[in-house]
Amino acid sequence: MKHFSKWFIGTFVVATMATSCVDDIKFGDSFLEKAPGVAVTQDTIFGKAEYARRFLWNAYSKLYYGLATNWNMVDGKMNTGMFEVLSDCWHSHNSWDGLNRKYYSGSYKASDEDGADDTRFGYTKENCWVAIRASLLFIENVERVPDMDDSEKKRLAAEAKVIIASRYFDLFRHYGGLPILDKSYDVQSSYELPRATVEETVNYMTRLLDEAAPVLPWDLDADGESNWQGRFTKAAAMGLKCKVLLFAASPLFNDNQPYCTEEPQDAVTKHQVWYGAYKPELWTQCLKACEDFFTELSSQGHYALMQPTGATTDAYRSAFNAAYFTRQDNTELLISTRIIGKYNWDWWYYWGDWVGYGGYTPTEEYVEMFPMADGTPFTWDNPTIAANPFFTDNSYSKPIRDPRLYETILVNGAKYSGRAVELWLGGRENVSSTEKETGAYATGYGLYKFYKEGKGSLAGNYLEWPYLRLAEVYLIYAEALLKNNRLADAIRQVDIVRARVGLKGLVESNPTKQLTTDSNALMEEILRERACELGMEDVRLFDMVRNKRADLFTKTLHGLKIQRADGGSGSWSDKSSSVRGAFPTKFTYTKFELTNKSRAWWTNFSPRWYLSAFPPSEVNKGYGLTQNPGWK
Repeated sequence: MKHFSKWFIGTFVVATMATSCVDDIKFGDSFLEKAPGVAVTQDTIFGKAEYARRFLWNAYSKLYYGLATNWNMVDGKMNTGMFEVLSDCWHSHNSWDGLNRKYYSGSYKASDEDGADDTRFGYTKENCWVAIRASLLFIENVERVPDMDDSEKKRLAAEAKVIIASRYFDLFRHYGGLPILDKSYDVQSSYELPRATVEETVNYMTRLLDEAAPVLPWDLDADGESNWQGRFTKAAAMGLKCKVLLFAASPLFNDNQPYCTEEPQDAVTKHQVWYGAYKPELWTQCLKACEDFFTELSSQGHYALMQPTGATTDAYRSAFNAAYFTRQDNTELLISTRIIGKYNWDWWYYWGDWVGYGGYTPTEEYVEMFPMADGTPFTWDNPTIAANPFFTDNSYSKPIRDPRLYETILVNGAKYSGRAVELWLGGRENVSSTEKETGAYATGYGLYKFYKEGKGSLAGNYLEWPYLRLAEVYLIYAEALLKNNRLADAIRQVDIVRARVGLKGLVESNPTKQLTTDSNALMEEILRERACELGMEDVRLFDMVRNKRADLFTKTLHGLKIQRADGGSGSWSDKSSSVRGAFPTKFTYTKFELTNKSRAWWTNFSPRWYLSAFPPSEVNKGYGLTQNPGWK
């Protein structure tokens, strides 16, 4: 028998940095209001309903939060990096983040998981096992809370099961099959807990969600609990099941060939990183989960896409913004997590700094994914569009593209602090007069989503994380329908999402593509739609991974050099009105290859990158953990 290390055993209460529950709860050891030096025991915690509830709220606080917000092991992410910046949609020009040091450089190795805090997702460092064990302790002990009624005990136990499933999924999409921890363990015991197969891990997650869903309320309004946003509901459990099954059914795990043939192959042989063959029934299971969700939605109501109040770009942008960013009266968020307290200059303000350092710059490839405002594809081949790719006459009052583009990416000429943003070389934002690929606008674009107009514009907001939105479930449903050869039905689900921002349907917008009969073409449209709708929401990288898209991982990425064509130079806004003349409306646009810290791991790409390495120190402890293929 081998001992697990302290990360696996955990402690009863750990100081918290993020929460998906109410904001006025005091978390950490102090929440028990015990005198200094008095031991906190299970009898203490489960001897009073108030303490038991707060123990579960503390487990909620260990849920995943996607933005890099602070200087620590969990909230700093890849030393200020984010998953999406490993995709083809974003690039980091921040030389000291984990993206550049470990991944772009191609230097990442298994031993980094033992000694570094800037890897993609640390197996022992992300609060997953702390949350899982705390939730298991709660489930095992809630029945003995004397002053809590049975219905609340069942409901809170169900919420704990969703916490476990969500944290397992967070690990699963990085590592594949995992040890199944289905009961808490004390520090004195020794155990063997071998790594489970992909199938066993998926079954464990979906079983927990299936057990939880019937017990939970569909939403939080029915019993007057709308102020408890973030607590898990039946809709959250059913929606998360769809997301889990989508990942499981995808080619990474569900194929006739394993994703990686490099040694070691123990995890392949034991089916811990794939199902061992292509199983079409997995797509049937995913489809069934989606159908169950939407049947319940049709019956229960409440959840709906946030809708515009008019047919203007501003109205469409406002609806889209409300969907991912706004907390109050949001009918689209199924699962959200957030920082405790509002964004200000004292708490978690690093996010704004890191954007400024160039850590999250959009690529030209991503910008080109966003269609025209009517839904037809964007192309540089059209001379009129090529001359003014974002606005008619480069005026921010006349946008011509998908409204989500302007809400996700800062483009030249966009409205910014009551003026037009200047992203041309020498402009107010892109201050360099030469191509130098540094800073927030190194690609000729800037991040807008989750950043808006900088730190000041975020003040007073709860920066919540949209872990799962209804729009994503529509697109999961579309993919499941496609994989079950129901292409017309799949298109209808995508069109629901597109309609929210005023786009025409897929078929009408793409008359040259045989979307009703060509499953490959339709799949590309679904992936593109997911990128546009769910940008910077931890979707694109995992779409590339789960579909084994080496072609996207290895393609050359670009920025856009913008130069004034009127003979002027430098900033327009910083000059006095008497000398600056009319705002420039003519520009030349030139694509250029991204070379700053080029992605060496993509120029020498191996499928082993799809999943992360387990820490060798854990593998070597001998409790049954096998290393992922390609990592030694």
